[in-house]
Amino acid sequence: MASCDRSRSVASPGTDKSAKSDNQPEAMIEEETVTSQPDTEEVSVVEATLSAVEVEEERRQGHVELQCGICMKWFTAESFSIDTSTCVPFITNYVFHCNICHHSGNTYFLRKPATLKEMCLTALANLTWTSRMQDDHPKTMFSKDKDIIPFIDRHWECMTTRQRPNKLTWQNNIVKTMTKERDVFLVKENPDPGSKDSQDEYPKFGLLDQDLTNIGPSYEGQKQPGTPAAAASSNGGFGISGSGKGRGAKRRQEGVTPPTAKRTRHDPLFQSQRLPPHGYPLEHPFNKDGYRYVLAEPDPHAPDPERVELDSWAGKPIPGDLYRSCLYERVLLALHDRAPQLKISDDRLTVTGDKGYSMVRASHGARRGAWYFEATVDEMPTGSAARIGWSQSLGNLQAPLGYDKFSYSWRSKKGTRFHQSRGRHYADGYAQGDTLGFFISLPEHTHTATCLPDTYKDKALIKFKSYLYFEEKDFVDKAEKSLKPAHDSKVVFYKNGIGQGTAFEDVYEGVYFPAVSLYKSCSVSVNFGPNFKHPPKDVTYQPMSDMGWYAVVEHTLSDLLYHVETDVEGRQSPPWDL
Repeated sequence: MASCDRSRSVASPGTDKSAKSDNQPEAMIEEETVTSQPDTEEVSVVEATLSAVEVEEERRQGHVELQCGICMKWFTAESFSIDTSTCVPFITNYVFHCNICHHSGNTYFLRKPATLKEMCLTALANLTWTSRMQDDHPKTMFSKDKDIIPFIDRHWECMTTRQRPNKLTWQNNIVKTMTKERDVFLVKENPDPGSKDSQDEYPKFGLLDQDLTNIGPSYEGQKQPGTPAAAASSNGGFGISGSGKGRGAKRRQEGVTPPTAKRTRHDPLFQSQRLPPHGYPLEHPFNKDGYRYVLAEPDPHAPDPERVELDSWAGKPIPGDLYRSCLYERVLLALHDRAPQLKISDDRLTVTGDKGYSMVRASHGARRGAWYFEATVDEMPTGSAARIGWSQSLGNLQAPLGYDKFSYSWRSKKGTRFHQSRGRHYADGYAQGDTLGFFISLPEHTHTATCLPDTYKDKALIKFKSYLYFEEKDFVDKAEKSLKPAHDSKVVFYKNGIGQGTAFEDVYEGVYFPAVSLYKSCSVSVNFGPNFKHPPKDVTYQPMSDMGWYAVVEHTLSDLLYHVETDVEGRQSPPWDL
């Protein structure tokens, strides 16, 4: 839904960088995303890093501590104002990323359902710590009936997101769990001969490893480059399975080499720690077959955000109003909005072709104003070719740029310009080593220019590889019939800093994305700014890099207007005061 029927004032690029963060969470598990609130408006990354290190150096056992799944450092929950009133110390069933490591710049905290093994570990750790603080002769073994079961019963809601079972069979399962996991728990079934202890206090259980600092979440296989290895302790630190049952939950072998755990496809964890440095899942659906997919994240401005829980929506459609489109603040080549055969580099700034013509678009597009980006031809083997320019979101990805009404391109061979598959002589061609410039000017008074971007909250949510995506149907025929020229618009191409003249005028109205289409094994790198190799001197423009935060602001406004204008779960928005 586009909010079009009102005038709006949008902040200039970069004025509200906290408006919307780029975060990818699992839709159906309890979650909390917290934005850091520094005392001053501007805090350097170095200062933030130093403060994070200072917090990490001082462990506070007995308090709720969280370990970052990327840098593996420990932090107290108070350091980031995370509400842990429903948590207990030594919990392990969570995922946490500090604001220094997470790609959004915000802290990320996600609780998971705990297994009985994890709950027993947390209970024994708390009982051990309390005994050390209060008893003259601290205990290491604790009674199942007098200590462990009462602790779990009192703190069930603080230890897991699962509902408390109606049957009490879990109490009997505790003995089976701790007896089986001898690499984590000590078991004592009877008192020593001559002991004054009552048989009623047995069996007793304790922790094999009494070093409580080794207790932590299971971040198997998530070691990041340059970070310490996550050693698997005999206490279960970093070694507790997320599922706790099934064939994958084999007993860990004792030894120096940490085990490598394999995540099952049933693991509900929103695996944001698997995001690459530029914030998009490694496995994702592609825009194809008439459908488009937009990565979703929980909307912190949604009413009743605590409804985002696994059990709440089991077997039901997940309400789209709880989520929003996940935008990254940098303009890059889109991983999902491309032909699957194209190869994108890790930094998402270089694309390499394969066989026939196919296309990739950038992650952000422009709807008004003057914008510019550069592209450098890295490799162009004999017989390969490129068409580079601008495309709307409905441009065909399995065709050369300029194939349909939604795109405009400049071809390397003979310098031909293309639109609707019609080639016209424009300028000389370009080859390997050339740096090309692409300028577009879109008027401010069109319908598209005066609209906020679509909010996807009214679209269906689908789950793919532990992530949620908005699914949108493409109505290409309908969109083609509604196209109309945007007067006073134009497209200009540059070659090594020299303008080649106006290529197109009065282009169709719409949102235009930088786009690259390649034939065979040609390779092209893009530069969205702000620093260009050959900045044009004859036009005024904004670098496409500015569109990153500008789009975040616009999408945030669009989502907020949706909440204000829409009935959500019986909540009626108040009438406007005119």
